Amino acid sequence: MTAEGSVAGNGMAATRRFLAGMGLPEGDGHGLPASPARFPDGGAWRVEIPSVEGPAALRAVFETADALGVPVHRVSQGSGVLLLTDAELDEMREIAAARGIEVSLFVGPRAGWDTGAMATSPAGRIVAPKVRGMDQLVQAVEDVRRACDHGLASVLVTDEGLLWVLGELRAKGELPPDLILKGSVMLGACNPASIALLEKLGLTTYNVPTDLSLAHLAAIRAATAMPLDVYVEVPDDIGGFVRHYEIAEIVRVAAPVYLKFGLRNAPNIYPSGTHLEATAVALTRERLRRAKIGLDLLHRLDPAAAGTMSPLPGGW
Repeated sequence: MTAEGSVAGNGMAATRRFLAGMGLPEGDGHGLPASPARFPDGGAWRVEIPSVEGPAALRAVFETADALGVPVHRVSQGSGVLLLTDAELDEMREIAAARGIEVSLFVGPRAGWDTGAMATSPAGRIVAPKVRGMDQLVQAVEDVRRACDHGLASVLVTDEGLLWVLGELRAKGELPPDLILKGSVMLGACNPASIALLEKLGLTTYNVPTDLSLAHLAAIRAATAMPLDVYVEVPDDIGGFVRHYEIAEIVRVAAPVYLKFGLRNAPNIYPSGTHLEATAVALTRERLRRAKIGLDLLHRLDPAAAGTMSPLPGGW
């Protein structure tokens, strides 16, 4: 029998063995094993509040978090460094620094806001988050440099080539060595091989697609130790799921994990600005309320898992 015939005869078993040899899981984690991985501080989970679109929304995060008793480890923003003034960048840095909280800013230039037509077409929207052309790649790098110059060293990336370039710049000392390259949900990688490849390109933490099952998350965790960012509640335009009752299992299977509280039945306000500030602040406050509901449920479902939260920074 030829080698080709032998492989064909073994069916999928040969492929599964080959994947295992690459350090990948042989299939999805249907057994839902508990993840032994943790954040460097020993915690299994942290809380992220997304779509914090400027200083007013960031102040609302902490006001509401204090009122409701909600821990917050990271906030993220979607309109991009591009659409914040220098003064706003400095103000966000100062507000966050008082609490020791990470602020992750989206890289601004992207195809969906450029002059091309494909990004706005029904079948072409997949390219909207990507970097369009080499000039825009240069602009995207400059967006990251500007964030770092203002002391905000965490950025959201949606383009694989940009990720590669930023990883190289960081490795060569052109960007801060502690720069966090956070993979946006819009990167779209949804299997362990793709996510492991992104990590090799320099990814620090990854927001997985919103509709992955616990078995999918378990398989991804088997391929990488980097933190996973998992939406517990999902904006309508990327699924609209409310997964509060899965929160304890998400922590158990996916640790270290950022529990990310988006908001169902809410408008998409990207790109944001002062004309939408009242809406942005109102949405932010409701995300904190939803986080309170989700974390209270975590304490009821699994008090032991609830106790494995990363410690809050000293500013709290």
